[in-house]
Amino acid sequence: MRNAVIAGGGVAGLATALALSATGCRVLILERSARPPQWSVGESAGRWVRPTVPQASHSHTLTSLGVTLLRARAPQVLSAARATGAKELDLTLAMPPGATDRDREPGDDDLVALACRRTSFELVLYRAVRDLPGVLIQHDTTVRGVELDPAGRRVRAVVTDRGERVPADLVVDATGHRAMARAWLSRAGVPVGDDVTSPSGLAGYSRFYRLTGEGGYPGPVNRGNAAGDIWDHYAGVLHPADNDTFSIALATLPGDHALAGLRTRAGFTALARATPGLGPWLEPGVSEPISPVFAITSPPNALRWAATQCRVAGLFTVGDAACVTNPLFGRGMSLALAHAFLLADELARHPAVGPAQSRAVARAAEALHRPWYDHAAAADRDRITRWRAAVQGTPAPSETAASSATPAPSAAPASSAGPAAAPRAADPDRPPTSAEIAAAARSDGVVWRGLTRMLMSLTTPAELLGDEKFVTRVRQAPAPSAPGRTAPSRDELVALVAAAERSRP
Repeated sequence: MRNAVIAGGGVAGLATALALSATGCRVLILERSARPPQWSVGESAGRWVRPTVPQASHSHTLTSLGVTLLRARAPQVLSAARATGAKELDLTLAMPPGATDRDREPGDDDLVALACRRTSFELVLYRAVRDLPGVLIQHDTTVRGVELDPAGRRVRAVVTDRGERVPADLVVDATGHRAMARAWLSRAGVPVGDDVTSPSGLAGYSRFYRLTGEGGYPGPVNRGNAAGDIWDHYAGVLHPADNDTFSIALATLPGDHALAGLRTRAGFTALARATPGLGPWLEPGVSEPISPVFAITSPPNALRWAATQCRVAGLFTVGDAACVTNPLFGRGMSLALAHAFLLADELARHPAVGPAQSRAVARAAEALHRPWYDHAAAADRDRITRWRAAVQGTPAPSETAASSATPAPSAAPASSAGPAAAPRAADPDRPPTSAEIAAAARSDGVVWRGLTRMLMSLTTPAELLGDEKFVTRVRQAPAPSAPGRTAPSRDELVALVAAAERSRP
């Protein structure tokens, strides 16, 4: 029986322990933070302070990829999440009312997201893993390095901040954005290559609320798992969560000093109420805030060398330690689950620790993450350009053909949201742009399904645009019958936040 040591007990580390334990591994998770609260999930989620995981206090969602994986590989975790207040959201209910092909089709059952706070989901996952035979979770312990064999080709142990040497056949880096495998290998004298990175260009602000009214959601969830959209100069998105809670995330360019007031409750509330689709959720008697405003600057998009190129046998990375993409896409937790089960499957197919196993795992990681890294990098380049133009007051560039290969998040499959569609190009050889896909999705159910499957990480962008039927339907779709909603202009947005700041007592 192999011994696996996992550095990091967040979603990625816990999911990896769950997956590896099913293959017969003995698993030790070394987690640097203290034990989570022992109250009910509903009570603990809002009171669990995670200084080592700053993104935990921000908006999260589990896309359809994550839900389908749990259904197939860990149904007990999904059942526990539902039992503690999480809700499965049928995304087909967000299909635009005027769209064609509205009858239920094969594959529609996969279009489900899980409304759940990050802390709630992690608590459910933690408690499921904690109770597994053969899994031990040790808190207040940090992995400082790895010990390799004399040739430097295979891991033999990890070394902790307590000076302990813990033997291991397999070592998994689940340290999140810190991606500590690079530092471990450098300290062990192993040359490391460069990560592939690109800017995310995002400063985020989140706040959590609890519904106090009766009668269900106060407004439509126009994106299926969210309300709101990504506009031409900022983002405002609301995610329903567990136990009658929801979160609102606002995002701007980093360093946008005119909107620094979004850090305050008054500034945040003013902009949230003015954002199309969010206002009804914040009416008096409908909800109440249950958190302060949390601010964060997103790290760059990154595809890690240690995930796709490292050939040190027995050392692997998962989750954000392998790949980071812009959180506006909401793919982090789902990709962490996918990577965990992928790693377990590859190790089962290649049980001998050595070069062949390392190559197989690296190829699989590249295949999983590369499409989403490329998508995020391209979409972020376009978005950053548009947002900078709005901040600087210069004309926004038109959408390029290059961006059409990676439909951007602004191409939301919403019934009434999203930017205005660009004119349809006459060139039949050029892939459709994001704006064209978004417009077609508002009138064509086939296009809506395809776009939704991509946004929910079930279909890669290349697969979507390689589907001849999908591309044909985009080009032939009638124009939407109603114009998309518009958000406050840049000047209006700045004035709203400034006025809210002045009115603070």
